[in-house]
Amino acid sequence: MVKFWVGLIVGVILIPVVVAIYLSLGLAPAAATASPMPFERFIAGTALHNRIHREAPTRDVSGFTTAQLMDGADVYKKNCAQCHGNLGQPAPVIARAMFPRVPQLMTPRGSVSDDPAGVTYWKVQNGIRLSGMPSFGTALTEDQKWDVSALLARSDKLPSEVQDALKLAPESSAASLVAPETSPARKR
Repeated sequence: MVKFWVGLIVGVILIPVVVAIYLSLGLAPAAATASPMPFERFIAGTALHNRIHREAPTRDVSGFTTAQLMDGADVYKKNCAQCHGNLGQPAPVIARAMFPRVPQLMTPRGSVSDDPAGVTYWKVQNGIRLSGMPSFGTALTEDQKWDVSALLARSDKLPSEVQDALKLAPESSAASLVAPETSPARKR
């Protein structure tokens, strides 16, 4: 019975008090450049995965036309490329300065073409807490959200005209956020 009470005190009182002290003393990493806290990726990733799995809509986007994919490319360039990068371009500076790291969706390594379009739609609609990914739920129309989701779901096999549109410089100021491959030394 003593072990039960000790376990209860440790689990219910001591651990939360230690966590509260850790947080209130400013010891927890808060900067984008800091290493993640223990179990941070597991806790956040598990919660996100299960929430999306439960709520993501389903829709077959294999029949989306080239025109719809071009519309998706336009939405992507105006709203997504500044963080998630453009086809054939280096990662934007802002993407390299964020935590958690921003996936570069137009590269083979960062592609979400293996995700169902509904998963991408959910992320566009709702955003992702504590990641920098905003919700576009009220900023984009339903068609725009599905067009960009179809674009990303099919990003590994896009028609050439859509690929060409994605290779063009973004229409926003994101082009100025892309760091040069090598930067000259600063003069004092």
